Amino acid sequence: MRTVGVEEELLLVDPGTGAPVAVAGSVLAASDGLEAELQQQQIEIGTRPCSTLTELAEQLRHWRSEAATAAEKVGARIVATGTSPVPVVPELTVKPRYRAMVEAFGLTTAEQLTCGCHVHVDVESAEEGAAVLDRIRVWLPVILALSANSPYWQGVDTGYASFRSQAWTRLPTAGPTDPFGSADSYRSEVERLLGTGIALDEGMIYFDARLSHHLPTVEIRIADVCLRRDDTLLVAALVRALVETAARDWRSGTPPLPVPTSVLRLATWRAGRSGLDGDLLDPVHGTPGPARRVVDDLLSHLRDALTDAGDHAVVTDLVAGLLARGTGALHQRRWVEENDNLGATVLRMAELTTS
Repeated sequence: MRTVGVEEELLLVDPGTGAPVAVAGSVLAASDGLEAELQQQQIEIGTRPCSTLTELAEQLRHWRSEAATAAEKVGARIVATGTSPVPVVPELTVKPRYRAMVEAFGLTTAEQLTCGCHVHVDVESAEEGAAVLDRIRVWLPVILALSANSPYWQGVDTGYASFRSQAWTRLPTAGPTDPFGSADSYRSEVERLLGTGIALDEGMIYFDARLSHHLPTVEIRIADVCLRRDDTLLVAALVRALVETAARDWRSGTPPLPVPTSVLRLATWRAGRSGLDGDLLDPVHGTPGPARRVVDDLLSHLRDALTDAGDHAVVTDLVAGLLARGTGALHQRRWVEENDNLGATVLRMAELTTS
């Protein structure tokens, strides 16, 4: 059984107004196990590697609760949202690396207050990992659509289900990649990018999916942080099954689908624009299709891996629940429409973040 772990970036907000507050340092001092992020209005939590979805669900519950308790100690709340609905001036975390990023990328970094969900799945070798990256790339936009949870930016409805995906791809190494073909080719591509001097270090290789530079895992980075823990669990389960399916295909000699990166960029844009409320691009043919049908295609693609892991029934239920109630983006818009108050919507999201 492949292990899976999750990192979630969370927004810190004022409990009265819902506005982001720059208190990450105090929150981190109030609890062990939390991590700093680029801006002082956010923190990161991370689970240990888990073999079962039951274990992962408990880890997600524990770390969101731990982060909420630490935030409450300093007069703040945590919110799982890809971007802040309430206008905010980000305040950079005081680290030399982050200062260097602002100097190198200017406003792109200074404005970059976004919260993602990163899923790590273990692989047996870098060779297997590179083969996995080549075979999962066409399905990653569907993962983005399922996780979409960032419709607002600086107090404005952007028209996107995931505006985080737009803000993030302003960074020069972010987005989908060409197939690599081998671990050596992956390494050569990373070295080529570092050799330009534009990416400051290997941590800035912001591919939608990459080989972790410090863990024996593939790291899928395309998803927004999900409002509900159940949706995070779903994303993690699907990603693990994608990795397992891709590894099996590689071992059996099944080649990656020959989808151009230019089409993947369009598929990612489409997923970020409408989430599950419209068409997605079919991963095989690159043509539009109803989002629910494309999600069904993903489940069919993953059926064997999900069944062998004992996850099929759970994932089927989680997908049905998400499709019935909608993404975090849908809920954000619905609540703003109900009360015409961005701050009140953020505080309502805070309740769901830890429920």
